Amino acid sequence: MNVTYTCPHCESQNRADVDETSQTLRCEACGQSLHIPEGAIRGNRVVRCLACPSTDLYVRKDFPQKLGVAIVVVGFIASTIAWWGYHLYWTFGLLFATALIDVVLYAVVGEGLMCYRCGAMYRGFENIEEHGAFDLETHERHRQQVARLKQLEARPATRETISG
Repeated sequence: MNVTYTCPHCESQNRADVDETSQTLRCEACGQSLHIPEGAIRGNRVVRCLACPSTDLYVRKDFPQKLGVAIVVVGFIASTIAWWGYHLYWTFGLLFATALIDVVLYAVVGEGLMCYRCGAMYRGFENIEEHGAFDLETHERHRQQVARLKQLEARPATRETISG
């Protein structure tokens, strides 16, 4: 069982093997340690995020989204070139081949657990399906929270004087 997370101190990507007895996550780049909350891992199940205080996790395919989009774009461009050259069979053959690659990858690639708040990815844990699939409302809540925190940090500190 492992977790891939971004260090909150230096923002470098880290991967760590964890189990129920793990107490800290140590950044390889800066050496900072993150304390794993008590009860975050129960047996072979993740209950909450180990890298941030969030309890909101979701199940997703453990596959790079950029690579998936690239496969679809290449298939689209190749079929468009075939269409431009009036090669009807090649056009549809390329489109169907792209769809077949997508279906095979979907069937073969495993699933991982991801944190809405910090983007930590958990692999090798059991019963991840109990966390549920991606929920746009939960994602938006976390996105808005991060935006508000950045807005507060950017605001200059002002002192109001109380006159009496």
